[in-house]
Amino acid sequence: MVLNQTGEETERVMANVSHIAVLEALKGVMDPDLRRDIVSLGFIKDLEIDTAGRVAFTLELTTPACPVKEKLKSQAEEVVATLDGVAAVTVKLSSRVTGGGRPKAGNLLPGVKNIIAVASGKGGVGKSTTAVNLALALSQTGATVGVLDADIYGPSLPRLLNLQGKPVAAETPDGDNPQVAPMEAYGLKAISIGLFLPEDAPMVWRGPMVGMAVEQLLRDIAWGELDYLVVDLPPGTGDAQLTLTQKVPLTGVVIVSTPQDVALADVKKGINMFRKVDVPILGIVENMSYYLCPSCGHRENIFDHGGARREAENSGIFFLGEIPLDPQIRVDADAGRPILLTHPDHPQSRIYREIAANLAARVASQNYHAGSTIPNIVVE
Repeated sequence: MVLNQTGEETERVMANVSHIAVLEALKGVMDPDLRRDIVSLGFIKDLEIDTAGRVAFTLELTTPACPVKEKLKSQAEEVVATLDGVAAVTVKLSSRVTGGGRPKAGNLLPGVKNIIAVASGKGGVGKSTTAVNLALALSQTGATVGVLDADIYGPSLPRLLNLQGKPVAAETPDGDNPQVAPMEAYGLKAISIGLFLPEDAPMVWRGPMVGMAVEQLLRDIAWGELDYLVVDLPPGTGDAQLTLTQKVPLTGVVIVSTPQDVALADVKKGINMFRKVDVPILGIVENMSYYLCPSCGHRENIFDHGGARREAENSGIFFLGEIPLDPQIRVDADAGRPILLTHPDHPQSRIYREIAANLAARVASQNYHAGSTIPNIVVE
């Protein structure tokens, strides 16, 4: 018995909170991208209710980089808290990345869930720097990530990640099919043709040799289990791109461009090439989008602005985001310690993380709509 506000004795009523009632309430939380509720999608795990009305469950996401995970968590807490008899709600976030890409016979990377190529129509647009920072951003969310430098003629990964020494043989259980272990850098598994050659050695190779080299970097490297493998492609459309599309089930490609017309003309060629070989285009990134003076705040559109966004809209492609021109990105890249590591709170670091979150959401959404098995997760 308890006293009410007038001092009268009343009977305490404790509603019987059931699993069914909690799940029915959670059906009101909708995934904004998949347009289905989190219960029917199988996102709710380990639901427990004790006799005191305390409710606890896990919300398992398709990617740790989900850009709306906190929003979904808050909504789930709120709808359950409104139920009669609920004394407290505890929601735990977890993730299990889904796999994508069409299966291929003799897939060279069976342990990699998602292979994401980063491409550009022309050189000099900051493709490699973007690829490395996006890989780091994904890794910093808790995903297991590798990065492959497939730019055979101009490998830059060793310098961007300050990789020293030569790769060594990987241990294999039976000694068959010897492989090379990828190097480790800042939580990433990384490999580049540049690690096997002197830094100033030119790659005077014909096209078929480029294709063979890319295939070896896929087949002969012990990548192991990865959530994401980010592949830095050479600029343009050629043998490296074709080999990649033929040998592994690409989840999709990210195209990096600067805003000016001369770069966007080549972007269109890249878009058409990947569409011809049936590779999904996950989105476009506009790099060197504008320059913001750190002293006076004046903004200058050095290479124009918004061209990549317009091209994305015209081509029916998702626009992942824009990265300003900032000297700090270049300074840190040249030093072999990307800006996400040296200046994690820098505005450009936040932009890289936002683009990576958008990318991860696009990958998870595409995997779902392609019919991949969803092991209880969520994306935007």
